[in-house]
Amino acid sequence: MALDAITVGSITLEPILILLALASLAVIALIVLATTLIVHMSRRRRETQAQSTELAELKGRLQTFAEISVARQGDIARAVNERLDRMTHRVGSDLNETARKTTDSIAKLNERLAVIDTAQKNLTDLSTNMVSLQEILANKQARGAFGQMRMETIVKDGLPKGAYSFQPTLSNGKRPDCLLHMPNAGAGVVIDAKFPLEGFEAFRTARRDEEKKDAARRVRIDVGRHVDSIAERYFIAGETQDMAILFVPSESIYGDLAEHFSDLVQKAHRARIVICAPNMLMLAVQTMQAILKDVKMREQAHLIQGEVQKLMDDMGRFRERVLDLQRHFGQANADIEKILTSSERIAARGRKIETLDFAEAEAAAEIEHQSGSPSPGASALRPEATPSPTRGEGVDQRRNGGARVVRQPDLLAGE
Repeated sequence: MALDAITVGSITLEPILILLALASLAVIALIVLATTLIVHMSRRRRETQAQSTELAELKGRLQTFAEISVARQGDIARAVNERLDRMTHRVGSDLNETARKTTDSIAKLNERLAVIDTAQKNLTDLSTNMVSLQEILANKQARGAFGQMRMETIVKDGLPKGAYSFQPTLSNGKRPDCLLHMPNAGAGVVIDAKFPLEGFEAFRTARRDEEKKDAARRVRIDVGRHVDSIAERYFIAGETQDMAILFVPSESIYGDLAEHFSDLVQKAHRARIVICAPNMLMLAVQTMQAILKDVKMREQAHLIQGEVQKLMDDMGRFRERVLDLQRHFGQANADIEKILTSSERIAARGRKIETLDFAEAEAAAEIEHQSGSPSPGASALRPEATPSPTRGEGVDQRRNGGARVVRQPDLLAGE
């Protein structure tokens, strides 16, 4: 069966050619599909191989990690066991040491308890024969000795010897408990330590209001009389100061006096008598000690002035020696400048020797001598004249390979 030709416009197509073209296209499509399948399969094979390699590497890593984990777990277990052994040993040692110390402490405690029992028995034995402080102070002589002892202790601890006298005899025949010698003054300060304590003891032991009133009246009478007695016996013009100290041997008694008997304190102040407890007397003694030190310092003022004069003479000699040293430094700087000048000339000749331009330099010098004007070559070969060093702000500089001369400042002139 013959196929008719197909006419499209002005183009005529043969059916056989069209079939051949379609067959060629089909063959090409099959080739492309086969090539694509082959490439895809090779890519899948490579990916499978890569995955297999990665899986193998991952397996190796996991195996290595497992081995490392097992090894580390063993090390950790071994370290934990060693630490537990050390802790167990240390705890056992600490327990043994604690038990030993506890045993020693209990033994020492038993010894101390035995000593305490013995001391308690001794105190019990002594308490049957001990007298109360009230009974001791009931005697005026014992009370005066108690106040005198405390006052003497404070004065001796605070003042040097010669600054006080205990129980001196005054011109009127009276003997105060202590006389403080004031510096640069013939009159001293009297201290009386015989403070009346009977009324205060009764004031403390009183339970009823009437007893307290009677004890307070007795305190006012006793203390007032004692203040008047001090003002009458110990105020001597030119021999004692117009102020005296009444020493109270107890802080608690002074507190009761200031709290309940302020009128007595005011009366003593008007009579120029200062009532002092131990702490206040200690403060007064320390103040007097500072005054004594100041007086001694003033007495030694001429010695200090002499030492200062000697120090100024030494300072003058020191200045002269510094000036001599400065002159030596100036001479050394001048010598160094001369040495640098010589070194610059030697360096210039060395540069000429290095360039080996003797012939050209001599020819240029001859031409310059004949013509009377320097030639360009000669000016180029001639070494540059080294500028003279300038001095400014205390610094002398001369350049030679970085060399530098520094003028030493005048220290005494304030540079």
